[in-house]
Amino acid sequence: MPRTFAEPKLVLATHNPGKVIEIAALMKPFGIEVVSAGDLGLPEPVETEATFEGNARLKAHAAATASGMPALADDSGLAVAALDGAPGIYSARWAGPDKDFRLAMDRVWEEIGDNPSREAKFVCALSLAWPDGHDETFLGTITGALKFPPSGDRGFGYDPIFVPTGFTQTFGEMDPNNKHAMSHRAHAFEQLVAACFTEK
Repeated sequence: MPRTFAEPKLVLATHNPGKVIEIAALMKPFGIEVVSAGDLGLPEPVETEATFEGNARLKAHAAATASGMPALADDSGLAVAALDGAPGIYSARWAGPDKDFRLAMDRVWEEIGDNPSREAKFVCALSLAWPDGHDETFLGTITGALKFPPSGDRGFGYDPIFVPTGFTQTFGEMDPNNKHAMSHRAHAFEQLVAACFTEK
């Protein structure tokens, strides 16, 4: 049986303001206060695992141990079929030390080169860890196709080049509420909520 979350406060193991806003909104119906690892001054652990799930667990346990509170971590990225799943777990690293995703999107375009395939998917692993070492981890995905040049200034990361299956707008052009309802993070979050949370 999955463990039910019963605490009033949750540490979000990220220093990314975009993710904090997105996940805080998702947690609102449960009456849970969200504080970020950045707000608490927690260090970012080195991501040494080979999978999204492994890195999400690593980050969640690091934040739970450091804060003494349950922590939720996500590890997400863009997996491009023509690049054998790259950038994958290295999606943020492709943006360089300044997190310049324009640079990262340009690199995706360059590396695809002459390959006609534009298939891609966003992947998100969410891990909820407690200070006693227990965790619950879930994986969500959304399929789509890449569109160049980048279009739209909503969202963050690779959103301006990703068009979800069945749509014509990129995540960067889409109303954020529509994106949040269907995203890889939303799919992982639905599983997490069904397993661990009850609405207040």
